[in-house]
Amino acid sequence: MRIVPCAAEASLDPLTSGTATEVRPRASRYGLRSSSHRSETLQSRTGLPRPVAIFLIGLVIPWVIPVGTFNLSIYRIVLIAALPLCMIMWIRGKAGRIKLPDIGFILFSLWAGFTLVSAHGIEAAMQPAGILLIETLAAYFLGRCFIRSVDGLCRMTLLWAKLVILMSPFALYEWATGGKPILWAFSAVFPAVEITMMDPRWGFWRVQGPFNHSIEFGLFCGSLLSVTYLVLGRGRNALRWLLPAAVGGTAFLSMSSAPIAALMIQTALTVWNWLLREIKFRWKILWGIALVGYLVVEFGSNQTPVKFYISHFTFDAQTGWYRLAIWDFGSASVLNHPFFGIGLAEYERPAWMGSASVDNFWLLTAIRHGLPAALLMMGSCLWLTGTLVFKKGLDEKLDAVRISLIICFSTYFFVGCTVHFYGATYVWFMFLLGSSVWLLDVRPDETTSHLPTTRKRNQFQGRQQINQSRRNLGT
Repeated sequence: MRIVPCAAEASLDPLTSGTATEVRPRASRYGLRSSSHRSETLQSRTGLPRPVAIFLIGLVIPWVIPVGTFNLSIYRIVLIAALPLCMIMWIRGKAGRIKLPDIGFILFSLWAGFTLVSAHGIEAAMQPAGILLIETLAAYFLGRCFIRSVDGLCRMTLLWAKLVILMSPFALYEWATGGKPILWAFSAVFPAVEITMMDPRWGFWRVQGPFNHSIEFGLFCGSLLSVTYLVLGRGRNALRWLLPAAVGGTAFLSMSSAPIAALMIQTALTVWNWLLREIKFRWKILWGIALVGYLVVEFGSNQTPVKFYISHFTFDAQTGWYRLAIWDFGSASVLNHPFFGIGLAEYERPAWMGSASVDNFWLLTAIRHGLPAALLMMGSCLWLTGTLVFKKGLDEKLDAVRISLIICFSTYFFVGCTVHFYGATYVWFMFLLGSSVWLLDVRPDETTSHLPTTRKRNQFQGRQQINQSRRNLGT
């Protein structure tokens, strides 16, 4: 006799098939407790492979655990352990065919490590080069190898949304009072990231959460807003609005310009897609509008389009002008050291620019590791996104996945001009890139159009499984 899951155990993914599958009897139902049952607990609760689930949870755990000369966070430990397995899976073809970004990110990591050795010597460069390689390749290939279907993407997004909502009450407390309850609690057990106190904005405190900076908190919490609405909330009237509102509202508590700009861009592109959903060429129209805007700024302003964007997506004019100064002197550093960069040294700038921080991910990559590294990173990201743009033959549901990922990555490209991705934000970005590659391997005949949707689909799944169970009992 086969035992099949009941209707209540149907898949959480709104886009996947509802066919019945065999499952093992629940150990607790028969009074059994095996080691394999205990080891599968986390996977059964999240529906994700254990390395992915632990990685996602580790992103919001602020512990900094000293191991020798290294300070390792939970997600770094997971990435170090997962990298050999991911590379074996990738080489053996378990993650589909090798793609151009795979090679691009490998070359970027090797070149960046070489530039650090060139600037600081082997001994001093070993640690930062190793950390950069782990955070780039391990994070990318973790998503590349373990998120291989729409079901995996939906479950990953659902766990991310649960983590964001779990942090929201503590974020509200920090937003109103300036207290750091998450960091206080975790630092009582192990060393945690340093508490950062910033000046209030609009009378409220900028929420740091479990991250190094409020910008990191906002970017993480708002990163998948488009995926949440277009994919996770598809066909679910209440959830489709409440879940994006919850994660977007939590991201807004960071009170930082970059995360709020990311929310605005994702919202605008999602609304555009909805308003013009009946027009096949809606994105070409948007590109035309963007081109006109680019030309207006290029010929009607005394700023270049890049400078215009950098200076205007800020809370105050002083921050905008300071970012323009970073762009000017940072670009000069790139031109002076175009191939190997300057490593982790500070770039040349006037004395009145006290801080050496660079609020531009793409620019800082070129400053530290030279133009080859910046071109490898940006080229790999653009190739992946561009291939998704021109991916054809998908049905309506998979096309919604494609559009949501394009919106997500496009937002990262723009926001990367005003903020640097590092730490948890960087590995999350690389993981998301890897988590989207499976869609490139979907063939036109692999569709989900035959599936019922929303509540009717779930009821259909339940009836299928119950009928199958009755037939099995009869045999």
